[in-house]
Amino acid sequence: MATIPPPEGEDPVIPEATSKGPSPLSYPDFRYFWVARFTAVMATIAMVVVIGYQLYDTARTDYGMSIKQASFQLGLLGLFQFVPLAILTPVAGWAADRFERRSVAIFSNLIDLLIAATLGWFTWHDQLTLPLLFGLAALHGVARVFSGPAMSAIAPNIVPPAVLPRAIAMSSIAWQSASVIGPAAGGLIYAAHPGSVYVFSMLLLAISAFTLSRVRPVLPPPAEVRRHPLREMADGLRFVWVERFLLGTITLDLFAVLLAGATAMFPVFARDILHAGPEGAGLMRAAVAAGSVAVAVGLAIRPIERNVGVKMLWAVAAFGVGTVAFGLSTNLILSLALLVVMGAADMFSVFVRGTLIQLNTPDHMRGRVSAASGLAISASNELGEMRAGAMAAALGPIGAVVVGGAAAVGVTALWAWIFPELRRARTFDPPSRQAG
Repeated sequence: MATIPPPEGEDPVIPEATSKGPSPLSYPDFRYFWVARFTAVMATIAMVVVIGYQLYDTARTDYGMSIKQASFQLGLLGLFQFVPLAILTPVAGWAADRFERRSVAIFSNLIDLLIAATLGWFTWHDQLTLPLLFGLAALHGVARVFSGPAMSAIAPNIVPPAVLPRAIAMSSIAWQSASVIGPAAGGLIYAAHPGSVYVFSMLLLAISAFTLSRVRPVLPPPAEVRRHPLREMADGLRFVWVERFLLGTITLDLFAVLLAGATAMFPVFARDILHAGPEGAGLMRAAVAAGSVAVAVGLAIRPIERNVGVKMLWAVAAFGVGTVAFGLSTNLILSLALLVVMGAADMFSVFVRGTLIQLNTPDHMRGRVSAASGLAISASNELGEMRAGAMAAALGPIGAVVVGGAAAVGVTALWAWIFPELRRARTFDPPSRQAG
């Protein structure tokens, strides 16, 4: 790992990985990183919520589709975002390990800024179409695939190892608090004036790009031998496949969220089941993030240290149970409360998984392993939206959510049996060190 500059006014001493260490916010680079992450996530989440609602509303009103037909369009939206992620993930991971990581993330922000400007213009002139929304969703997938590995690989190089678990929790606070404010603000701004939400996102993305530029350059670690880019991309995937501990951690999230993901159905529940309108769709996203923020704050103050694997498995199971209950609810307040619980369970598993991946991966592989993890997350989210849309077309939106949540509980039990390494993970240390 690269040498990390000390907090302001302190000697350049890097504590051992088992010591508590100072707050991540005592490092100026991390403060800039935190603001950049917060503003970018708030902008993009607000856009994603509005795009989903606009697509569903356009399908229902301009194209005269039924609830089931329009729900399937939401599934297609997830597929259009996933295809570029699936194709470009190895390239994005390789780029994060070969180029200056901060610049890669800034470039991704600028792509999203262009998307916001385009959507704002077409919304303002009331010229939105389904093909346009699908195309811009795919371009957003391109931006995300490069942003994720680069941002994930920056954090371990701007704080010392002892601070990394707390830094991951605080980075999650940036993500999740922005995920509370972004959807709610996006829904309210859209209800007041549809085009203004994209101006809001453009300003936030510009702030994110600027603050990220204030972080010192994060150069990729030198490689002993430079190999062909395709070989280096394959090395990252091979590393994850061989390391069963990482493979189990990553694939657990993939299959659980693939089956239990309900976010694609939020516009359906908001418009036609709970009758809450675009504000309701924003509140649903915000409720999930509110639960996540509460857990992230708690973990930043007091990170868990023992029996991390078992706790992660129970959190994923709780997420599945919460999804079933949400699907059966017809009351807005109850639905929002269940989404808070689901967000809390998801944040707990995200924290454990993210820390395990970062601390069990060599720095020269972090970009590619983060890309593989990002692909799994994107596959679970975007393909989960496609799964939900297809099941909703056959079973209706309620049936799609309930069946998916129940299946996620079953997957959690299966993974606990297939990957006993997860149950045996007592701490965040690599399994080889825990064995002693």
